[in-house]
Amino acid sequence: MVHRSGRVEVICGSMFSGKTEELIRRLRRAAIARQKVQVFKPAIDIRYAEQKVVSHSGQDLDAEAVESAAALLAQVAPDTTVVGIDEAQFFDSGLPEVVEKLAARGIRVVLAGLDMDFRGEPFGAMPLLMAHAEEVVKLHAICVKCGEDASRTQRLVNGRPAHYHDPVIMVGAAEVYEARCREHHEVPRD
Repeated sequence: MVHRSGRVEVICGSMFSGKTEELIRRLRRAAIARQKVQVFKPAIDIRYAEQKVVSHSGQDLDAEAVESAAALLAQVAPDTTVVGIDEAQFFDSGLPEVVEKLAARGIRVVLAGLDMDFRGEPFGAMPLLMAHAEEVVKLHAICVKCGEDASRTQRLVNGRPAHYHDPVIMVGAAEVYEARCREHHEVPRD
């Protein structure tokens, strides 16, 4: 099934807000509609599985791990009509251009990613992706301190492992992060 025009959908929010679950849900529906779906994730994300997109609740979908936005574009098959991208914030700055090229080819692109880093600042290419998208959905987790809606990601450990070159990027789950509301989010001071 071919789309008449491409589109970009961004699913964003804090850690533990259900972004990957929503991505998986949308991509499964596309597959049920007999659309050719390809799913990508950054190679840096090996938390649960190297060749799967996996939600914190255990839902999963086969995916191709790629090193860069250019590598993602090179792997999109000619008959693909839907491209799913998880952990979009970890891709390089070329991702918005790649997404625009895919949409111009008539492909529906569904991305999921953190809109803010652990400091509460816009994360990677997400602001640009959100600005150019036809649809943006912001999901909320539950603040572990008060139970209100959480829109922020709290890093629980200081520093970063030696193999990370960027102080913002530390791939992890509940052992490293928790969801917090604006009131209970603590911005680390250097």
